[in-house]
Amino acid sequence: MPREQQLSKVFLEVADTLVADFDILEFLQQFTTHCTQLLNVEAAGILLADEQGYLQLLAASDEHSRLLEVFASQHAQGPCVDTFHTGQPLLHVKVADPEVINVWPQFAAAATALGFTTTHAIPLQLRESVIGALGLFQKDPDPLSNEDILLAKALAGMATISILQQRTLAHSEVERSQLQYALTSRIILEQVKGILAERWQVSVDDAFTALRAYARAHHHRLTQLALNITQGTFDTDQIPRPVPPAKTS
Repeated sequence: MPREQQLSKVFLEVADTLVADFDILEFLQQFTTHCTQLLNVEAAGILLADEQGYLQLLAASDEHSRLLEVFASQHAQGPCVDTFHTGQPLLHVKVADPEVINVWPQFAAAATALGFTTTHAIPLQLRESVIGALGLFQKDPDPLSNEDILLAKALAGMATISILQQRTLAHSEVERSQLQYALTSRIILEQVKGILAERWQVSVDDAFTALRAYARAHHHRLTQLALNITQGTFDTDQIPRPVPPAKTS
């Protein structure tokens, strides 16, 4: 799909955030996938600051555990943390650079283990308020073009507005409470992934894929479906159980 058509699709999805009945997690996970396609990067993630000011993963372009560990490593250190505190983007950061390894050892090790060579961190910022960061990862050593960087900043702005808008429409809450709601939704989703993985004896990744597929096929909001499962008001037997991979001898 040409970039112009992809951008049009993103704009339409952002417009959907202007309604109260809106699933922020489902939107942001799809949004991070759009980022990888539009910017030709291997991975993208949205990190949001919690009430203590620590960054927590809200959505990622791929929910596989090893990639999530890369984003989780930026809880207290990494380019996204610095970007969040300064409000300035960090671009073309080489993860194998000795200085990067020295300053952010845990982050550098996690990123290198997955074959990433370069990362970019862009603040999620509305005027003077910074609420989190957009992290982008490349395996291609070629730098992003100036056009790509400009687009990445615009996408970060879209994500910021969507996050803040989502709760404002439903409640007259303060900004920090709005952000905490999104993070709480992510925590519930992680709990459900673990519950289903244990119940079905499959990986967390396979459990999430089955959950998301069911939500989409039956037009359920992913966040609400996860909440219903934790509250015991939804029978998980309705979700087709993923088939575990065959064991090799």
